[in-house]
Amino acid sequence: QVQLVESGGGLVQAGGSLRLSCAASGRTFSSRAMGWFRQAPGKEREFVAGISWSGGNTYYADSVKGRFTISRDNAKNTVYLQMNILKPEDTAVYYCNAVRNDYISPIYTTWGQGTQVTVSS
Repeated sequence: QVQLVESGGGLVQAGGSLRLSCAASGRTFSSRAMGWFRQAPGKEREFVAGISWSGGNTYYADSVKGRFTISRDNAKNTVYLQMNILKPEDTAVYYCNAVRNDYISPIYTTWGQGTQVTVSS
């Protein structure tokens, strides 16, 4: 099991930007596709973005397409989520996880603590 630690969240005004990081332990990180997910209060966790093990392929939820960018640095065992033009509806706790070949199905049943993103209007 890989341990995942998310960071980089915070409070930002609408239209602002944040960059989230997910540091992963374990030697299998560089061979795994990774994804970002989020959970808003009272809602189920939803897929946000996914990236292949090499970083060559990415996939986004329609709600964030054109505003968010996922990337990874396998040398640092870290995956990132650059979030631009943030909207109040982006407010949620953000999590990362390894994902299956469809890029949207999480693999690990144990999630990290997540990082809170709050966007004020």
